[in-house]
Amino acid sequence: MSRNVKIAPSILAADFARLGDEIRAAEAAGADLIHVDVMDGNFVPNITMGPVVVKSIRPVTDLPLDVHLMIAEPDRYLEDFAKAGADALTFHVEATPHLHRTVQLIHNLGLKAGVAINPGTPASALEAILPFVDIVLVMTVNPGFGGQTFIEQSVGKIARVRAMLDEIGSPANLLVDGGIDANTAGRVVAAGADTLIAGSSVFGRGDVGAAIRALKDAARSHQPS
Repeated sequence: MSRNVKIAPSILAADFARLGDEIRAAEAAGADLIHVDVMDGNFVPNITMGPVVVKSIRPVTDLPLDVHLMIAEPDRYLEDFAKAGADALTFHVEATPHLHRTVQLIHNLGLKAGVAINPGTPASALEAILPFVDIVLVMTVNPGFGGQTFIEQSVGKIARVRAMLDEIGSPANLLVDGGIDANTAGRVVAAGADTLIAGSSVFGRGDVGAAIRALKDAARSHQPS
């Protein structure tokens, strides 16, 4: 089945002194959504940004704000991110034992709900929650820091998750995050991903437009027919 692959630049790699300009450049270059990586220094070994940053960038772009919660106890902060202007909230299956409750809380806030899994978590951990989510995010690096090397074994997991979604007829988007560039984009799209999250390969190359075009070209050349 042919899929329109989307590009989601991650502002984790952007120049925060020029964050508004960086987001505008990504939107003008054809980005489909803006990815916001939230880290708490607990669930992952880094601290990044919170609802205040989401609120500050909401007026800058009309693109959906896709917020990735790499945090412990995500339920405590869902409402804050919703009020700040998030359009989608994705939490980790490793962060809470109550997946259905968290998905329901997100939906009750009027947002899209997503689940993410780390490289060391098997695809089977998603089975019970897949019918209820709008987004599935497969991490292809260990979360916590940008600029890491793509874990090649993740390609098989992406394919397994795509098969699981197709088997239940789920319309959920399959996102991939970690080490995504023009060299890896094609492989993850061929495996079934429909949204590519890219940070360093978009904001770290000087020409945001050229970087996004390269990702889209790589994705297009490997899209299933």
